[in-house]
Amino acid sequence: MLDKMLKNVYEKSPIVHCITNYVTVNDVANIILASGASPIMADDIGEVSDITSICNSLVINIGTLNTRTIESMIEAGKTSNKLGHPVILDPVGVGASKLRMETTLRLLQEVKFFVIRGNASEIKAIVNENKTTSGVDVSLEDIIDEDNIDKYIDVAKSLSKANDTVVAITGPIDIITNGEKAYLIRNGHESMGKITGTGCMLSGLIGAYIGANPDNILESTTAAVASMGLCGELANHKVVEKGLGTGSLRTYLIDFMSNLDEETLMGGIKIESR
Repeated sequence: MLDKMLKNVYEKSPIVHCITNYVTVNDVANIILASGASPIMADDIGEVSDITSICNSLVINIGTLNTRTIESMIEAGKTSNKLGHPVILDPVGVGASKLRMETTLRLLQEVKFFVIRGNASEIKAIVNENKTTSGVDVSLEDIIDEDNIDKYIDVAKSLSKANDTVVAITGPIDIITNGEKAYLIRNGHESMGKITGTGCMLSGLIGAYIGANPDNILESTTAAVASMGLCGELANHKVVEKGLGTGSLRTYLIDFMSNLDEETLMGGIKIESR
């Protein structure tokens, strides 16, 4: 099933509208292109409805949140909902400020999201509606491991059921759930955390996968998460082999994504169903 999700991205080449973090916007666009999809970055309220109407999915990322783009996010989200286009929310650093929390809760109230993707601290902050982190990275106490995995599966399922959406918590072990079924992905490498924006890139990639597979949101999100993790592993191996650094890791990550095929994905994926 997951290999079909990848194949559909290449065959359908969905257009992904991104209202995203300007720190990582170039890398988000490049990872979407590498996957076989096509990105459009537009955040002015005067055009977001027009732009999102010609796209297959919408990615809303609050990484560099400002009052100008909040209304654009709402407008684009509502237009996508009317058209039945899948929408993903990346609540970057939601627990770090009052503005981020209030905006995220408003978005969840006014826009129907098909996927919410964040690290464990971000997802927990939304569930508790309070501040649980001091920045945009996951708190040390929220790093997922084999000992606390069941706790975070429950957190993910809680948010999923409350919002009728697929929730993806990404970290050392990724959790993807629709509130009932959960997939655990053990791909990836810790070195990916040394590159600014791998989370933002993944949200853009999920936008590509759900845009190509709107009837299989859980499986396509899982395939996107696994693809990113696997390409991160392959990139890290190449960097270590050549004695290179994080700049090369970023480049190799995009390279491996652009060459990823069904056989490589299915041969490298480390997945468990709960």
